[in-house]
Amino acid sequence: MNAITDLSTLLATLNPSLVDGEFVFITRADGRYGDGAGLNPIAAFMEEEGLTLVVPKEKADGSREEYQGEFRMITLRVHSSLEAVGLTAAVASALAKHGISVNAMAAFYHDHLFVPSSRADEAMVVLREFMSA
Repeated sequence: MNAITDLSTLLATLNPSLVDGEFVFITRADGRYGDGAGLNPIAAFMEEEGLTLVVPKEKADGSREEYQGEFRMITLRVHSSLEAVGLTAAVASALAKHGISVNAMAAFYHDHLFVPSSRADEAMVVLREFMSA
């Protein structure tokens, strides 16, 4: 399947899926890739300030990791191209109109949205309505 670049097609076929479980963002000031492997991170990003890991909340709690906020992950099942223009902005704008914050992360096949756990069901409604508009 080829990745989609056309914004209209992407928006019409978002196919959002709420992933089971909650996730948190933690950081390691002197971290390196591979650190925190026991926490089963689903994503890692090296910043100037340190290594950020996105990990299942229960793993972070079990290891007494510090974090701010609890998130649910919504995967947009459409195969979006990494070169597609406007998808993140359109989705973030739709959620922002409802006061829902989003941390978006693009991977090779799909985009993943981290929204506050308390707003996840509402975010799914917004995305489904946005898709059918």
